[in-house]
Parts: sequence; structure tokens; C-alpha cells
Amino acid sequence: MLLPGSTIGVLGGGQLGRMLAMEARRMGYGVHALDPDPDCCAAPFAEIITAPLDDVEAARYLAAHCDVLTIETEHVPAAVLAQIETLRPVYPNSAALATVQDRLRQREFLNRHQLPQTAYAAVDDLASLNQALSGIGRPAVLKTRTSGYDGKGQVRIGAGDDAAAAWAAIAEAPAVLEAWVQYDKEISVILARGHDGDIRCYPLAQNEHRQHILHVTRAPARVTPAVVQRAQALAVAVAEGLGHVGVMAVEMFVLESGELLINEVAPRTHNSGHYTFGGCVTSQFEQHLRAICGLPLGDAEPLRPALMLNLLGDLWANGAPPLARILTHPGARLHLYGKQPRAGRKLGHVLLLDEDLDAAQAWVDAIVG
Repeated sequence: MLLPGSTIGVLGGGQLGRMLAMEARRMGYGVHALDPDPDCCAAPFAEIITAPLDDVEAARYLAAHCDVLTIETEHVPAAVLAQIETLRPVYPNSAALATVQDRLRQREFLNRHQLPQTAYAAVDDLASLNQALSGIGRPAVLKTRTSGYDGKGQVRIGAGDDAAAAWAAIAEAPAVLEAWVQYDKEISVILARGHDGDIRCYPLAQNEHRQHILHVTRAPARVTPAVVQRAQALAVAVAEGLGHVGVMAVEMFVLESGELLINEVAPRTHNSGHYTFGGCVTSQFEQHLRAICGLPLGDAEPLRPALMLNLLGDLWANGAPPLARILTHPGARLHLYGKQPRAGRKLGHVLLLDEDLDAAQAWVDAIVG
């Protein structure tokens, strides 16, 4: 059990690392973070070691100055974690990260554990892409096996689309072809698993994406109790199958029939869990710290229904964004990440606590469209 006064090491200093460091500092922990940018989001709250995330020597230096280590992005090479977990405890460990950060390995893991997902096939060249399309059909989505996020590294292949053009669009990288899913809702389960196997699930989150980027999360999701129970059971099976310690997000599609398909697993705190930071008794960031430090997990119960709106750089395109108007809402909680504005970039989020989430949704739509 690592009590306050210990030092947390974080690989990555983005907005998730920032909020993790904020909660760690509040609790009395020291924080060191590895990031290629000395002015990264976490810089005001952590001591930054400036180096690429694949720099093994820098990661070993970080480990030597910390008591436990974690990640804020799954794009840290698993081989780096394998080097430092010989020095200090690391959560998630390299084996779990290697499984999750490669889309094919992740699909194969879900398949081995008989967990529901869309049809998929490995793609290594144009010939195997054409063969996969023959088996899976169209429309389908071609995704690079690694490094994709927010819609990057993937392309949809419709009935009349050229397979060669799709293959070229992902730079002929090793890929996975997945069957296109017609779904009713997108949801995510945010959970934490402790050293002792104790698991706490947060209220089910319902997500709306725009241009492949999360736009709004509402919690609780508008689904039946049976869907909540099934979704949480699937997410728990994923966490236990990986032997995961810490917070995890499991994204799923809800079909019209109520059937669930697992879309993606993130072994870390997650954008769709931001509603917990102010909307639940214990935020996902404090919960992650509790889990990796061997502390008892906190209460994951909601304080009130919550709506989380991502604030993208597009809002800054014509000058100052409508922050003053956002803050007129008595239930608004604003988080800005200290980033420079750029179209499509996540610059912050606003959390609205409101018993009427439909009214909260209409309110944010009137502001950001």
C-alpha cells in the first residue's frame, strides 16, 4: 500500500495525465511525468522528464525516481513497460498493454474469451484485404493495428469503394478489417479493478461522436437495466481476463435488439469518464490512483446525473469561445487543459450536473451547435 507522500510516475503528459496529477497532488502524492513536450498539459502539476515515450533510458530514469508507474495513453510501447516493470510496479503491465494497443491482438483476446464483437479479419497486404472483404462484406472499416485514435488510421470501405485506395489511405500498414455495425447507441463502461480483484463500476455512459471525436457523454445512459447489467458484466470479464489493475474503459455498441458488441478497450482513464470528475463521489482519476497504489477503491456512485461536453479548438476559430455563457449555467464545471487552439483538438470540457439531461443537452447544443 503506497500512501500519500509516495511518488507516482506517469508515461504521458496530456490532458489525462494533467487531471491524474491534479488529483494526485490534492491527495498528497508527488508526480513525475515523461513527455516529449516540456510544456505538456501535466507540466503545472508534475515534474516533467522531457523525452519521447519510446525512450527506454528516460523511462528507466523516471522509474528510478518513482514508487509506482502508470500510463495516460496506450501508445506507450509495451516494450518500454517491459523494461521498467523490472524496477518498479507498473499498471497496466506490459502484457496487458501489448494485448490492447494492437487491434488484432485485442480482437483475438476478445475472441478467446468468447466476448461479443463484430466480425474481423487480419490484413497484411492488398490480396488479404480483398479476401477479407469477400468474407466480411461491405460496408466495412479498415483500421491500422496500432497508433490510431479519434478516427485516425481508419477508412470506411463502401459498396463502390476501391480496396486499393483504402489500402493506400492507411499507408499500407498492418491492419484489421471490421464489419460495419449498424447500432442504436454507443456506450462505455468505466470501471476500476484493485490489486485484490475488487471492482467498482461507474454509471453507464452514453456517447455521441462527431467526426470520430467524442462530442457529448451523458450518464446515466438511456438504456434498460438489463443492458446496464450485461454491459458491466462484459467489462468485468475484460478486466479480469487481462488481469488489469487501475481504471479501464470498455466501449460498446448497443444494437436495436439490445445485443451488445465490444468495440474497443482502453486500459486507462478515459475521455468518456470525465463526468466522474465532479459527477461522482470518487473521480476516475482518484480511483485509478487508489487502484495502482493498493488502496481500497472509492465509492463510484453518482452525485447527480451528468452531461460532459468536449470543447474542441474549432470554438476558438473566430476568437474567444463562449466560456462566459457556459459558466452562466449553475451546474457547469469547466476544465481547460492549457493547450493552444487547433481545429479538432480537445482543449477542454465542461461538465453539467442536472436532473434533466435532455434540457442540459439542448442547452449545450444551443451554445456549440
